Amino acid sequence: MRSVRAGAAAFALALSLIAQARAADLKVAVLGVKGRPVADAVIMVRPQGMGNPGPIRFPWPMVVEQKDMRFRPFVLVAPVGAEVAFPNHDPFQHHVYSFSPAKSFELKLYGHDETRRVRFDKAGLVSLGCNIHDDMSGFIRVVDTPYAAKTDARGEVVVHDLPAGPAQLSVWHPYLRGGRDLVRPITIPAGGGALTVTVDLRPAPMPHGAY
Repeated sequence: MRSVRAGAAAFALALSLIAQARAADLKVAVLGVKGRPVADAVIMVRPQGMGNPGPIRFPWPMVVEQKDMRFRPFVLVAPVGAEVAFPNHDPFQHHVYSFSPAKSFELKLYGHDETRRVRFDKAGLVSLGCNIHDDMSGFIRVVDTPYAAKTDARGEVVVHDLPAGPAQLSVWHPYLRGGRDLVRPITIPAGGGALTVTVDLRPAPMPHGAY
């Protein structure tokens, strides 16, 4: 019995080591057509034959706050099934809403230090607005892959623990011309890799600046 248990443990360890050996990190840099780094670009990778990934968890908080009459973060990447909190940290009321096909909702007037929550159960794009402050805008990209993240101020992001092999890379940004994801086939090297994607963006309204 002891030898059987030892053999099973060794087999499980071997499988774990194989899985770790195949896991790779992919660094993606996103640039505008003028060569400037693009922040808030959502990177989604779908390995070939991925299937149903099951429940997805990301390390960043599922929160979109209202502060200084802005949605923060401007873009949130959330997995399907996530409950997102909408705290109001302004000293006045907000009325948050979305008419997006992926999630239509309305959070009627609520004030300082109050929080409302919404569950997002369908993959897609959710555009946010405030019924009182027309200049406020924000976005939630609801994803069905665990291999997703957004670029930082340097236009870079690292997607961790990808299986090596063929995959599909999708890039989305709120100001992407045409409004559709930029999609391209890629191959994830066994030791990880890096690539640069150039996107054509329309001029961004203030206060978010241009790329």
